[in-house]
Amino acid sequence: MSQRIRIAIIGGGPAGLMAADTLAPHAEVDLYEHGRNIGRKFLVAGQGGFNITNEAQGEDLLSAYSPKGFLDEALAAFGPGQLSGWLRETGIETFTGTSGRIFPVKGIKPVDVLALIRERLLRQGVRFHVEHVFTGFDTAGQVRIENADGPVMLDAERVIFALGGASWPVTGSTGIWPPLFSSIGVEIRAFEASNCGVEVAWPEGFIVAHEGKPLKNIRISAGEKSAWGEATLTAYGLEGNAIYPIVPAVRDGAMEVCVDLKPDSTPERLLERIGGKSPKNYAAGLNLNRTQTALLKAFTPKEVSGYAEQFAAHVKDLRIPVKGLRPIGEAISTVGGIPPGALGPDFSLKLHPHLYTIGEMVDWDAPTGGFLLQGCFAMGRHTANSILLATQMS
Repeated sequence: MSQRIRIAIIGGGPAGLMAADTLAPHAEVDLYEHGRNIGRKFLVAGQGGFNITNEAQGEDLLSAYSPKGFLDEALAAFGPGQLSGWLRETGIETFTGTSGRIFPVKGIKPVDVLALIRERLLRQGVRFHVEHVFTGFDTAGQVRIENADGPVMLDAERVIFALGGASWPVTGSTGIWPPLFSSIGVEIRAFEASNCGVEVAWPEGFIVAHEGKPLKNIRISAGEKSAWGEATLTAYGLEGNAIYPIVPAVRDGAMEVCVDLKPDSTPERLLERIGGKSPKNYAAGLNLNRTQTALLKAFTPKEVSGYAEQFAAHVKDLRIPVKGLRPIGEAISTVGGIPPGALGPDFSLKLHPHLYTIGEMVDWDAPTGGFLLQGCFAMGRHTANSILLATQMS
C-alpha cells in the first residue's frame, strides 16, 4: 500500500475494537466513542460469567447464527480458534468450560481484558476520542460528530459504524441512531428484544413460594426452537440459559413454552420408576423437588395427578402459557437495525459504499454462550480485512 488511508471507527465495543486492531498496522485509525470510556457493554457482559466465545466449530458454529449464511464468511475466517489465539497474543489466556464456553482464565476480569486490548491498540497507534457523539450526515453522506468544542465533520476515507443495538441502554447502546441512517435512505427495522426472559402469568400464590428457585437440567421448547439447560423462576416469568435460545419463537408468536423436567429419561422409563406407587408418591418416585412438583401441579389438570401415564407425559411435556418477552432495556441483545440485505459482502452500505456497519446494529441474532461476542469480533475483522484488500487492489 503506497499511502496509509484514514479510517474512522465510531463505537468502542468488541466489533469496533477488532476492526481497529486489524486496520492499525496498515492505516491511520481514529476510534470515536460517545461515552467517557470504551467497552462499557463489554464490561457488563462479564458480570454473569465472561464467556468470550464458544468452542463450537463448523456447522455447529454457523447454525447458531441467523439469518442463515449471513456471517458464514466472517466466522470461517475468524472463528473461536482464531479469536482465542488473538486473545493469547494480547496477553489473555483462556480455558474451555464443560458447556463449551470459552472464558479468560481465573483471575483475569473483564476490566483486565479491556485494558489489555486498549493497550494493544495504543501500541499500534490507534487514536481514541472519547465523548465524541455521532450526530448524523451531511447531504453528501459525510459524517458529523460533536464534542465539547462543537460539531466536527470527520476527515476519513472510510467510516466503520459499530454503534450497538438497544439493549442495556445504561452502557450506551441506546438505539438512537436509526433516524440518522434513515435520513440517508437506509432501511431500518425496529429493535426487538433477544436473549431475555419470558413473561408468565403465574397462578396466585405460586411465585410467592418459589420466586428465585432454579429449574436445573431441563429442556425447554417453543416453536422449532429447543434448548437444554437451566431456568430461574422470577416474579415476571422465566429467565436463564435454557430460555434465551427459544426467545425467537416467542418473538414470532409462540404462546407457550414446553418444559421437559426429565430430558434424560423417556416416558417409558419414567413409568418404570413410578412403578406401583400411589399417586401421592409419583413425584418422589421421579425425584422431583418441591419446586418442580409445584410447577407441575400449577399447570396440569387436577385429574392428571391420579394417573401414572398422564403424570409422566406432563413431566416430559409441561405446557406453560407465556405472555411475551421482557422489555428491550433488560435484554442481553436485540434484533433489528440495519437489514443484512442493505449491506454488501464486506458489510458496507450498498447505498453508501464508504460507510460500513458491524456488530449489534445489524439485524442478526445468536444465543448467549459466547456466540454474540464471537459474531461481533468476526464482523470487525472481516470488514477491516475487506477494506485493506480493496485498498491494496485500487
